[in-house]
Amino acid sequence: MSDRIPLILLPGMPLDAALWEHQTNHLADVAAPAVGDLTGHDSVGALAAAVLAGAPGRFALAGLSMGGYVAFEILRQAPERVAKLALLDTSARPDTPEQTATRQDAVRLVGQGRLRQVVAAGMPRLVHPDRTGEAALVDSVQAQAQRVGPDGYARQQTAIMNRPDSRPGLGGIACPTLVLCGRQDAITPPALHEEIAEGIPGARLALIEDCGHLSAMERPRAVTALLRQWLLYA
Repeated sequence: MSDRIPLILLPGMPLDAALWEHQTNHLADVAAPAVGDLTGHDSVGALAAAVLAGAPGRFALAGLSMGGYVAFEILRQAPERVAKLALLDTSARPDTPEQTATRQDAVRLVGQGRLRQVVAAGMPRLVHPDRTGEAALVDSVQAQAQRVGPDGYARQQTAIMNRPDSRPGLGGIACPTLVLCGRQDAITPPALHEEIAEGIPGARLALIEDCGHLSAMERPRAVTALLRQWLLYA
C-alpha cells in the first residue's frame, strides 16, 4: 500500500529489532515499519540525529524505555517531522543519582565480561514476575543483549545517564500521542506515564494488565492493537 505511514520503532536497552517483531509483522498492512539502531552513539542527541538522518521526511514514531528518551530528543530536534508519537514504558524525567550509580556499576560489570549475568540479574525488573520463567522471552532478551554487545551496552547506559529532563517540553508536543505502560512495570511505573499523559495536550494513556516493562514483547497482541488504533485513528 503506497499510503502506509512510515513508522519508526525505537527499542529499549539493551535490545534491538527483535523487541518489535510482533509489531513490525502485524502492522505492515497499515504502516511501513523500520526499527532504529540505538547502539552507535553515547548521547541521546547523537542517537536522535542518526535516526533522523536515516528517516523519511515525516513519520510516526514509537519508542519503548530508552527508545522513549530518544523519541523525546527527536521531538526537540525536529518536531515538524513527527506525525504521531507513542511512548511505551518510559519516563520524561532525567536519571536520579541513585539510578546513575546503579548504571555505572552495571557498566563496570559488563566491562569485565559479565553482560549475560547483568541481564539475568535485571530480568525480574524487566518483565512481569510471572514471566521470568518463560524461556522464549528470557532467551530473546539475552540474545538481543548479546547482539548489542558490551560496547553498545556501555554507550547506551552513558546516553541514558546523561539524558535531559523532558518534562519542560511536554506541553509543546502537538502531534497525536499514545502513552502506554505495563501495569506492573517496575522500572518506569504507571505514575510516570500519568505524568507524561497529563503534560502532553490530548494524549491518551493506556495501561496493559499483567505486564511489566517490556510490553511490546510481553503482551505483543495488546500493544499491536493499541498501536494500530493510534496509527489509524489518532
